[in-house]
Amino acid sequence: MTTLGLIRHGSTPWNKEKRAQGNSDIPLDQEGREDAYKLAERLQDEDWDLIYSSPLLRAKQTAEIIAKRLSVPEILFDQRIKEVSGGQIEGTIEEERIEKWGTNWRDLELGIEKQPDVLKRGRSFVNDIVINHPNKRVLVVSHGGFIGHLVQGLDEGFKKVESLNNTSVTIVNNLKEKWTCDLYNCTKHLA
Repeated sequence: MTTLGLIRHGSTPWNKEKRAQGNSDIPLDQEGREDAYKLAERLQDEDWDLIYSSPLLRAKQTAEIIAKRLSVPEILFDQRIKEVSGGQIEGTIEEERIEKWGTNWRDLELGIEKQPDVLKRGRSFVNDIVINHPNKRVLVVSHGGFIGHLVQGLDEGFKKVESLNNTSVTIVNNLKEKWTCDLYNCTKHLA
């Protein structure tokens, strides 16, 4: 059985401002670093074989904190697990989007990456994990939008009930060619 531990990166200044980040390369803020350390402490009591990360700074910094605590010598970076591209809305807050494009901005073609495209790159990444690391436990440090799309695409019975919190852990397992989400949006390390 291959297990993926999907980690959303720690918080950033743009998270606090509710700015669309997408592929903008925003670093963690102080709280994001502190929460990543708490997450790393939690994960050190679990068995993980390797770490993949999005190359975007907020995910990379989170992965580096985890890797150091878990004594993992190398982080593998993969472009396919970057956040959903926000197109023209990146760097804006809701009020700015409404002012610029109106209340129906979600219906406009603003260059936001489409779900089928996100799933295509996500499935490609996951298929490579299963082939290259069979029966391993793999941490994947990524982004809320990407992880949400990926989990819904892998586990057909999964119904998303909430957005992912920063430094949350979501576990998906592959058994006999079928993926199941066994843990979603867990932040017990922050309690």
